[in-house]
Amino acid sequence: MIAMNSADVENVQVGTVPYRGTSSDAKQVDVRWLSKVGQDAGGSPAYGLRLFTVGPAGEIPIHNHAYVQTMYFISGKFECWAFDPDTDKMIDKRVCGPGDMVYIPSQEPHGMRNLSKTESGQFLCCICTLEASAVCSG
Repeated sequence: MIAMNSADVENVQVGTVPYRGTSSDAKQVDVRWLSKVGQDAGGSPAYGLRLFTVGPAGEIPIHNHAYVQTMYFISGKFECWAFDPDTDKMIDKRVCGPGDMVYIPSQEPHGMRNLSKTESGQFLCCICTLEASAVCSG
């Protein structure tokens, strides 16, 4: 067993987010990897658990990835977006706050913004790693 406090895990600023061959800047986004993924990282090969902190008016721009993910909102209010995978047109927009969850299927373009201009918000994000894609299909 490994027990620790999330404050003891390295906090890394998210710089850019790739999408369709280009990169966009994430704004005021930090992540702490609460669990390591893959056998070489000394963690579970099936999932990763991350704690995101998004500063006031912070944003994660449109992006997608091969793994599925579930986000659980701890604090703050976020506007979460889903985009059409062919046109990149926004097809869904939801406001999520503490206790809300969002599931993102594999390859679905998505993004979000912290709606507060004065306070940070946090969410947990559990991802299914590529190694486990056979059991975590989206």
